[in-house]
Amino acid sequence: MVDCQYGCPAHTPVPEYIRLIAAGRYTDAYMVNWESNVFPGVLGRTCDRPCEPVCRRGRVDEEPVAICRLKRVAADNKDDVAHLIPKAPLSRNGKRIALIGGGPASLTVARDLAPLGYDIDLYDDQPLGGGFMRSQIPVFRLPPEVLNEEVDFILDMGVNQHFNTYVDSLKRILDQGYDAVFVGTGAPRGSDLDLPGRAECDKYIHVGIDWLGSVAFDHIDKIGKRVLVLGGGNTAMDCCRTARRIGGDDVKVVVRSEFARMKASPWEIEDAAAEDIPIINNHVPKEFVHEDGVLKGMVFTVVDVLYDDDGTRRLEPTGEEVFFEADEVLIAIGQDNAFPWIERDIGIEFGKWDMPVLDQTTFQSTLDKVFFGGDAALGPENIITAVAQGHEAATSIDLFLNGGDVQARPAPGVTLLSQKMGVHEWSYDSTVSIDDRFAVPHAAKDAALKDRRVEVELGFDREVAYQEAERCLNCDIQTVFSPPKCIECDACVDICPTDCINFVVNDDEPALRNSLRVPARNTSQDLYVSTTLQQTGRVMVKDENVCLHCGLCAERCPTGAWDMQQFLYSVTKAGSPCNQKRP
Repeated sequence: MVDCQYGCPAHTPVPEYIRLIAAGRYTDAYMVNWESNVFPGVLGRTCDRPCEPVCRRGRVDEEPVAICRLKRVAADNKDDVAHLIPKAPLSRNGKRIALIGGGPASLTVARDLAPLGYDIDLYDDQPLGGGFMRSQIPVFRLPPEVLNEEVDFILDMGVNQHFNTYVDSLKRILDQGYDAVFVGTGAPRGSDLDLPGRAECDKYIHVGIDWLGSVAFDHIDKIGKRVLVLGGGNTAMDCCRTARRIGGDDVKVVVRSEFARMKASPWEIEDAAAEDIPIINNHVPKEFVHEDGVLKGMVFTVVDVLYDDDGTRRLEPTGEEVFFEADEVLIAIGQDNAFPWIERDIGIEFGKWDMPVLDQTTFQSTLDKVFFGGDAALGPENIITAVAQGHEAATSIDLFLNGGDVQARPAPGVTLLSQKMGVHEWSYDSTVSIDDRFAVPHAAKDAALKDRRVEVELGFDREVAYQEAERCLNCDIQTVFSPPKCIECDACVDICPTDCINFVVNDDEPALRNSLRVPARNTSQDLYVSTTLQQTGRVMVKDENVCLHCGLCAERCPTGAWDMQQFLYSVTKAGSPCNQKRP
């Protein structure tokens, strides 16, 4: 039932921290986040929000709770938490671990393993930690001070830092006697286009992720006035918006497919549109046009998108070609992994797309002491997925180095606790807000476009954050029904605001769904069906799809057959008691 927590790759207990925000307990809300997702301030600004499409508020309202932006509220309003962050113990356990890459996956491994006494060496070719969070996310979306704080929380645990250090040989790392190695180098190679004119005007054409990194580290501070950005993902949105801030007056995004298939997050597309950046769809790049090596623009083939009977998509040329003028072009059509520094004779197997062959549960490679995570493991995803994989890899490394079975994953922690404080009182605010989703305020467009360091999203203030938090349906507070206590008085049926409680004769599921007062059409959501009731032989059936978790049924019930109980699910991390061989 806690769909948002299940949808989050790191399984952050979303309703728990949202209630803490509503109560003004921002530091506690931050630490609940930090335990799971490690970077609340970063993710509160940049997360791909897999939790929000599955938010149950979206089933009874038009918009889900602004889960991601509430995470930022906890980060922005917390007190000093440095004393709450665990440190490496003075007495180490004698095991050494190398982390290759300083991005979210590697930092998560360090966060989990440093407090357990491991000696950890982190290698990265950048001058500062953060990996692609620093080089690919523009500062107008993620201020450096936010990233620095959360990276330093981990580095200050006692991690040995080797920045400005490019690892060009995994074999040499292994020869240093490390007990385990974690590879979290991301997907560092941007895809390019091999088209006529590409080589002749190379100086005016840039691979998007490399260009963003050059801007981030102040190697590039200007661009031509007419800019074409090729691609429809989030990197393309970051490129076009960055270009607008450093000299691009006429910036266009050109995508080969239809608008609906763009990979960029909807809110990233909206932000680009709000900055007057047109997105032109169904245009396939054909050639770069130049005069004596000076870029003049690009020719595109206009296509129709057609679907065969089996659903196969085809881009069918219409016969029309279009020329767009351009001073510079940014190519943001995808990212690839690159492992030229990993020798192919040391026991690590590589498979399709030259990716390492991994156990997708343990993230262990075919060389048992080498583990992978983040984009380097299963291909490009996002920050929160990298964090989740870092947690899993850290658990595997801990088990491996203590003689355990890396397949024996520790069971999650689960609690179920009644929230009853009296006949009509609960330990949480069960009132259901009727507010629509609140919009996050933005900086004035003119000011934001003049300075790429001006953060565009301003975040919720405390008052609006409280109102948005109240939209949460407390999905981890479950309605629990006790059939022996029920006298079938129908009081709960009468008071239920969504008519989701029913007392009916049991039947097979399709017939049962249709027999309810309001037929339960969402077959992806299980029904809550009780055992047979003593008085009439009927069953209680509740449609969880539209239940508001308001607790009115439990308040009204004269026998206490209904209760509201909190289901708290916590993912067990490295160092759990499941490893029986730990000293």
